Amino acid sequence: MKQQKIKRVLHIVSAMNRGGAETLIMNVYRNIDKSKIQFDFVVHHPDQGDYDEEIIKLGGKIFKIQSLGKLGPIKYIKELVKILKLHPYIAVHSHTDYQSGFPAFAAKLAGVQNRICHSHSTNWQKGTKIKDKIILKILQAIIKISATRYCSCSEEAAKFLFGKHVIENRKYIILNNGINVIEFIKVNKESKKKLLQSLNLSENKIIIGHVGTFSESKNQFFIIKVLKKLLEKDSRFVALFVGEGPLKFKIMSEAENLGIKDNIRFLGVREDIPELMNAFDIFLFPSKFEGFGIVTIEAQSAGTPCVLSQAVPKSVDMGLGLVSFVDLNRNLEVWCDAVLKNLNIGRPDKNKIVQQVKSKGFAIQENIQEWLKLYGLSAV
Repeated sequence: MKQQKIKRVLHIVSAMNRGGAETLIMNVYRNIDKSKIQFDFVVHHPDQGDYDEEIIKLGGKIFKIQSLGKLGPIKYIKELVKILKLHPYIAVHSHTDYQSGFPAFAAKLAGVQNRICHSHSTNWQKGTKIKDKIILKILQAIIKISATRYCSCSEEAAKFLFGKHVIENRKYIILNNGINVIEFIKVNKESKKKLLQSLNLSENKIIIGHVGTFSESKNQFFIIKVLKKLLEKDSRFVALFVGEGPLKFKIMSEAENLGIKDNIRFLGVREDIPELMNAFDIFLFPSKFEGFGIVTIEAQSAGTPCVLSQAVPKSVDMGLGLVSFVDLNRNLEVWCDAVLKNLNIGRPDKNKIVQQVKSKGFAIQENIQEWLKLYGLSAV
């Protein structure tokens, strides 16, 4: 019998670090049949990404090119076309938000039939001036003439990137940000005790946890302010930050200026997210804007109460009674009250967690088929 040729999909990303979109892609990648379909990646950073080593082990390829901003549109498209000529890719899946029309256009030139633009955000970094709005409209137009499929992690993210016409005509699909929920419910109950011991912190500490890139959008400066206010009420509070990013050292400096650095630990990039989520007493996520927020699903899968900004899409709530939304315009006292109130929430039964996450469509094993359909494939 003739051996079936492995089909390949090319993903376009900034870098394969532990961000929300990248973690989602890896959750899908780990769960597909790699003897039949493989993922390759175009990244725009020269440094090794957090997931690069795992991608190579799984059989994927990584192509590093300079960013659109550095190369300019013409050279950038030429670089992508050269890569696309290396393999008969069945699909190009672009995750670069408002720049995703350029990879789709390159794929069109290379003859790739399935060209997907995926919105993961609700943020337009250029601003709100008329000139910036015109630029966004042009970028949306490039997506429109180049992509064959539009998909998004939420309705809010779809509206941001694809525009009113696509939304009104329901021309996009929602691809849920699936996770492996089993990894979060099987964790040992001693997670908190072990974590505190490893950080030389006393067992009576109350842990405020946060996972995210140190950036303007994730709003870690606000967490520092909330922590300072909470410490006025109870000295047992500590904040644990997981991740890296451009604003990390500014946030560390601000913590020192506020005199609360001893109540904060910066844990860097970690692989033991299920254990950490189980160790947190509260997950705090005050984003200024958010396409979805897959880490909030992870926190709920661990049974951890979440206090989120109202900028986070309501679809992240798994119906477990663990989520509270608070307006960023409310004062710190309101945020502190939300944290204190949620500390007393009992953790749901593990079976109920699995049931709810599956029923909402966020268990990765349940939504793999939606990804395969996106690439024009049935079950593989």
